[in-house]
Amino acid sequence: MAQESEVAVAAPRENGDAASLIGESEVMQRLRRTAEEVARSDVTVLIEGESGTGKELVARLIHERSERAGQPFIFVNCAALPEQLVEAELFGHRKGAFTDARADKPGRFQLADGGTLFLDEIGDLSPKGQGDLLRVLEDGAFRMVGGTELLRVDVRVVAATNKNLQDAVAAGEFREDLYYRLHVIPIVVPPLRERADDIPLLIEAFLVRFCAKHRRRPKRLAPEAMRLCQRFPWPGNIRQLRNVVERLVVTSSGNVIGIDELPDDIREQDGAAASVAIRPGMTIEEAEKLLIAQTIKHATSNRAAAARLLGISRRALQYKLKRYGLLERDAV
Repeated sequence: MAQESEVAVAAPRENGDAASLIGESEVMQRLRRTAEEVARSDVTVLIEGESGTGKELVARLIHERSERAGQPFIFVNCAALPEQLVEAELFGHRKGAFTDARADKPGRFQLADGGTLFLDEIGDLSPKGQGDLLRVLEDGAFRMVGGTELLRVDVRVVAATNKNLQDAVAAGEFREDLYYRLHVIPIVVPPLRERADDIPLLIEAFLVRFCAKHRRRPKRLAPEAMRLCQRFPWPGNIRQLRNVVERLVVTSSGNVIGIDELPDDIREQDGAAASVAIRPGMTIEEAEKLLIAQTIKHATSNRAAAARLLGISRRALQYKLKRYGLLERDAV
């Protein structure tokens, strides 16, 4: 069975509040408005975005702004569900249904009755799990493994993925009918590099949080260090930023954190970015090859993320990598 830590019944908490989705950029204001509007309905929601962008926070915000607030919020990591146990984990099992079934055990749908079921990493759900999920979404009913009684629960489903499910459907890796069943209202959480103006607000909030947590005097970033952080692409998004700030709080001795105290990759990336400026006399193809190579090397090695950063499709990026002979050096 999946670990018990994969399931969480949420009580109202600060992390689920809109204030946790820090940012005053237009894209974040629009995201919060959409989440608030969606919360007033009971429609299925698909939250899309790169790893570390805060998709769970959006799901919790939707739950806590809905009429289901105060009812269970059940978190399921679909990537951690073994294929042979998906049905039992989602719908529960009766005693004796299989070798280790020593007692009746409710599934995630029963635990979420009256509340919200958050299916994280839905793109990693096994083919069998996709079929099982589609049936319950369409019929609103299911049977426990080893049971005969048809059960019905009142559950709102919110799913999240860091994959491009349309590409997965085209590749035959994700069911098209399930995709459209989940894709009733899509919400896209932007990567941190697309809202650099929000980075100072996030850093200040994390500094306050971690100074209090580790009992340190208040700290701040020097202006030049803050500007460097704003130029960094943060391939790990908010999760990476949060971890960096916590490390700085613990390791910095002074009240002002300077450039020299920033992690090497942040300082080195800025120097590398400055060294790849387009030079007079370069052809467009040479400039494009250099830009793609440096994006893969210094910004993100993930092809899907690199394609988004470059403003092209993943297929176009693959073509250009092959055309410019960069596949051999591509470490993704």
